[in-house]
Amino acid sequence: MPATRKAALAVTGAATLALATLATAAPADAQATPHVYSKGGTSWVRACDTLAKGDTVACNALKVVSNKGGTVPAAAPSGLGPADLLSAYNLPANGGAGQTIAIVDAYDDPNAEADMNAYRAAYGLPSCTTASGCFKKLDQNGGTKYPRANSSWAGEISLDLDMVSAIAPNAHVILVEASSASQTALGTGLNTAVAKGAKFVSNSYGGAESAGDTSYDSSYFNHPGVVITVSAGDSAYGAQYPAASKYVTAVGGTALKRDSSARGWNESVWYTNSTEGTGSGCSAYDAKPTWQKDSGCAKRTISDVSAVADPATGVAVYQTYGGSGWAVYGGTSASSPIIASVYALAGTPSAGSYPASFPYAHTASLYDVTTGSNGSCSPTYLCTAGAGYDGPTGLGTPNGTAAFTG
Repeated sequence: MPATRKAALAVTGAATLALATLATAAPADAQATPHVYSKGGTSWVRACDTLAKGDTVACNALKVVSNKGGTVPAAAPSGLGPADLLSAYNLPANGGAGQTIAIVDAYDDPNAEADMNAYRAAYGLPSCTTASGCFKKLDQNGGTKYPRANSSWAGEISLDLDMVSAIAPNAHVILVEASSASQTALGTGLNTAVAKGAKFVSNSYGGAESAGDTSYDSSYFNHPGVVITVSAGDSAYGAQYPAASKYVTAVGGTALKRDSSARGWNESVWYTNSTEGTGSGCSAYDAKPTWQKDSGCAKRTISDVSAVADPATGVAVYQTYGGSGWAVYGGTSASSPIIASVYALAGTPSAGSYPASFPYAHTASLYDVTTGSNGSCSPTYLCTAGAGYDGPTGLGTPNGTAAFTG
């Protein structure tokens, strides 16, 4: 792995970093102000900017701190809302009934349930509470001994919960909070989510590949009949794990903008600079799944599909632990729960199936993203969009739910 790539991944380690400038009261884990990134008049920070002790992966959430010269308002939603996302991806409203979607994150967000329901109320979506049986918050072992609170990962949690709410508002939701941002803790949380009945599990984190990844595959990610989505990463071209696992749906990121086309939207590869943009690439360790047929990578290729991730075209999120209410987020942490929720709209996977294979059998039911790149590489399709399959956006973005059925 190139040194610049390793450095970028290290920078995106999971954090105990609070965005104190945006918070009404800075949580106890607040640290120094993070680096600010900018593009086209929009500025943002990495929500998880430094590694905490014992952490080995980073969340892939990017929090917008200003937009075209002004501070992001906290009093009202900004960014793409549920109606925008349903329109862009040709999805039905009021979906998800009968399904259970889990998100797996590190550390505790003490305001997770209240913030998710504030988001839902603002957009006229049904509430989802512990009291009603719709929402469950669990520790990584399935109990209620929650880990220590962390305002950086709280932003990730709010982003995940709000994207599930936007796409599948009638689904039940499980939030599993791991004790740290390590592969073993988060993997244990993933196993717990499946054991508790989730058929759709979103994972918005990643780190450098290692020789131990194939062992993690068998211990945590091999769940036939369960959708497991993973963010491709926010550090531009280069492979991350667990997106590189052959058992998961690796989700890349796009810039999503309105236009005058029949669809009403257009998408391109999300790319900010050489160290920030959607991840993609060729795994160094994981075997190629049988349904992947691209010829330029002998092992597993990232990504499979994609959705909006550019913070400059980001989504609305409501966050009060480490935030002051309404915010705008981007990163492939947005695209992973969106795709997990689209799978939920499409229906429960059949027993024994590997849902990562589904889009490969239904390529005509996706919006093919054909413009943009996330770096330099050879062969070029691993980092440059084009007709058909490419690394940064995979097979494309949802056009309804047909591509996500078995």
